[in-house]
Amino acid sequence: MRPKAVCVCRDGDRILVNAAVDRVKGERYYGPLGGEIEFGEYAADAVARELREEIGVAIEEVQLLGVLENVFTYEGTPGHEIVFVFDARLADPSLYARATLVGEESNGLTFVAQWLPLETFAPGGPPLYPDGLYALLHAGRRARRDA
Repeated sequence: MRPKAVCVCRDGDRILVNAAVDRVKGERYYGPLGGEIEFGEYAADAVARELREEIGVAIEEVQLLGVLENVFTYEGTPGHEIVFVFDARLADPSLYARATLVGEESNGLTFVAQWLPLETFAPGGPPLYPDGLYALLHAGRRARRDA
């Protein structure tokens, strides 16, 4: 089991997400930016570090939205995570006007994060992981963009 921290950055009804593919399932899915919490690191510090490392941005007004337990299978391998879900504002307001943000994972692979409406992930839409994230965001719906 591994602890993770993810950041939901919002702009009105849009959220910043990264697309990925599980080749074994043949599934394209989405998730917020973030990653593993390092030993001795607080979850809020981890999410700020991850966004700084992945897309080179600072975040402000970091608030815990909830904690989700995610039991899953990825690429045919079972996994189990405890995910701290944070809401935050991007410190650079110009980033909200960009359709995409290019980032880099710790393994050197690049990715493109994009702003998509939360309702994209309503039942019947593409998966938004971790499991339970759409319900958490929809239930506590609060448009964000204090830029």
